[in-house]
Amino acid sequence: MSDDTTTPEGTDIRQLDEDTVARIAAGEVVERPASAVKELLENSLDADADSVDVTVEAGGTELIRVADDGYGMSEADLRTAVRQHTTSKIAGLEDLESGVATLGFRGEALHTIGSVSKLTIRSRPREADGAGTELVYEGGDVVSVEPTGCPAGTVVEVTDLFYNTPARRKFLKTTATEFAHVNRVVTRYALANPDVAVSLTHDGREVFATTGQGDLQAAVLSVYGREVASAMIPVEADGDELPVGPLESVSGLVSHPETNRSSREYLATYVNGRAVSADAVREGIMGAYGTQLGGDRYPFVVLFLDVPGEAVDVNVHPRKREVRFDDDDAVRRQVDAAVESALLEHGLLRSGAPRGRSAPDEARLEPGGSGSGSGGRPAAAGPGQQDSSSSSERPTSREGDAEASDGESDDTDAVDSQAADAEPAPASPDSDEGARTDDARATDSTDDGSPTTDDAEDVTADAPRDSSTAGAETAVEQNNQVAEPTTDPDSSSDGSARRDEADSSRRFSGPTEQRTLGGEAANGEVSEFDSLPSLQVLGQYRDTYFVCESPDGLVLIDQHAADERVNYERLREAFADDPAAQSLASPVELELTAAEAEAFESYREALTRLGFHANRTDNRTVAVTTVPAVLEETLEPERLRDVLTSFIEGDREAGAETIDALADEFLGDLACYPSITGNTSLTEGSVVDLLAALDDCENPYSCPHGRPVIVRLEEGEIEERFERDYPGHHG
Repeated sequence: MSDDTTTPEGTDIRQLDEDTVARIAAGEVVERPASAVKELLENSLDADADSVDVTVEAGGTELIRVADDGYGMSEADLRTAVRQHTTSKIAGLEDLESGVATLGFRGEALHTIGSVSKLTIRSRPREADGAGTELVYEGGDVVSVEPTGCPAGTVVEVTDLFYNTPARRKFLKTTATEFAHVNRVVTRYALANPDVAVSLTHDGREVFATTGQGDLQAAVLSVYGREVASAMIPVEADGDELPVGPLESVSGLVSHPETNRSSREYLATYVNGRAVSADAVREGIMGAYGTQLGGDRYPFVVLFLDVPGEAVDVNVHPRKREVRFDDDDAVRRQVDAAVESALLEHGLLRSGAPRGRSAPDEARLEPGGSGSGSGGRPAAAGPGQQDSSSSSERPTSREGDAEASDGESDDTDAVDSQAADAEPAPASPDSDEGARTDDARATDSTDDGSPTTDDAEDVTADAPRDSSTAGAETAVEQNNQVAEPTTDPDSSSDGSARRDEADSSRRFSGPTEQRTLGGEAANGEVSEFDSLPSLQVLGQYRDTYFVCESPDGLVLIDQHAADERVNYERLREAFADDPAAQSLASPVELELTAAEAEAFESYREALTRLGFHANRTDNRTVAVTTVPAVLEETLEPERLRDVLTSFIEGDREAGAETIDALADEFLGDLACYPSITGNTSLTEGSVVDLLAALDDCENPYSCPHGRPVIVRLEEGEIEERFERDYPGHHG
């Protein structure tokens, strides 16, 4: 050990040797094959390449080869490039603070990759005649440098990744999972650079290849397929077209709302050409779509944000995949406005509709609107019209939509109470056939059957009343009887003040007698369970949570999570022997993206085990012949795409991608779809039946995804919150 690493006497603190430091640093930059692919691909793009060919074997664990026709390097360049912290892309701190224009800039890629692999680089400058140079670098040491014949540009080959760090190699996932990460990286940069011909080959099979002709739509066609490419619409907004904020422009492509997936996988966002993830950008995109997408559905997006270098920090993460903006809220508003404008221009947004073009024409009642019928009812917005609130006022997340809806409920109830005993108002002659009135309102539903946020508390007045809504309607009627009549909010300048005064008079004015979910007087019956505590059902909170009394306090139960757990264990038992399946009358062809097509080959056996039988008809298309029959439902063939996504998404334990493990994860997802959703009014009997079924479960305390089913509030905690434990208190 050299003098500068000698440990002084009297201390256990020592300076690490260079080899150890290099391997630690490599772990920060190169955590898996996709990390190495990303660094090498960025180098090729920074070298002004017109074409980049990426080849991997065994998901990149055995071989990574990135070949480009860029500037190339001389022998002196190669010898310097593999040293730590050497780069031609910045000169110092000044360049870093003024905004980095290149994709790479840390000067770590080749050195750190070579520290944990066997690295061979062949390169020749564009302007040089004759031979190029080959440099072999293993485990952090230069093994050889010699002339070689090669075309202009650079070829980097990485073999035996993590051969000298077995602990890191042990944590690599299966080939399918590792390749999914590689595919994601190459796809992102292929879409970001449509003027560069990018190809990806895995185990000798070409996964995709872009043309390099500068056509973004053509690049989307190459990586996602014709179906997705034809559903993409352009986004183009800059200058005065955007709200105030740091972004100079927003451009790219977004899909029709009905062309979507169950994963964020296909949200490709870029800041100054760099593929990054940023919560503000994602929230802006999803806020623009609003309720047009069902729960947990995401569109296809290729979106480019241009921002001055001083307004964004790209030096946040060692792998440069995250950025930080000076003003996240402003970025969110700007992205929301740009995407929403494009969707509106193409007629893909409808007020309150659950989906895109396939949504039926409808109108939406807005509290406080101008009167258009008897009783001063608000006017209904026509189909396709924008909500009365501006994009900057709309919540930018689905959670925000729910909060906004809750805030409007008092106004809606006031309108309801005014017309409670009135005759149904005739529809306006010029109104849409699907327009809603207070006496005939259709409840929108999302893809999974749950009501949309805006209409979660609407009920259909002219439908037959049944026990499932009796409790909710009884409560509404009781409240309406004590509410002060209100006038048309727009009939006088102080209309809103009168409405607020009327709402205030209603608060806490309902009957105080304890009632069951069915509206009857509570009988005090307590249900006894084996696993769950003894419970007396008191009611529902927001038609989403059961409120129960237990011997030692209160219990809140998430009805969706509870039903999901019950369905999951039923499915697991049913699939233990032989999964029920339904043969289709005729095969259904599905076009897959490049990632889905690769996953299909890896997970075909798992799909068959679950009841999906499908055969590949060409490189990107499969024909589905059989689908699973889940409880009382038969899954749509299109769900096969979601299954593939669930297989390859996220980091799982090494070796966990067995057929049984994959099947179990899928059953957890399937259990969600037939389960009772939030915002669903239930009868007392059905609540007790669900609790009894939950009590029979192996694990009644969490849903199959790990969310809690039950939250307990002990009596002591409640008393403490009300400060009933202070000295001398005897109440």
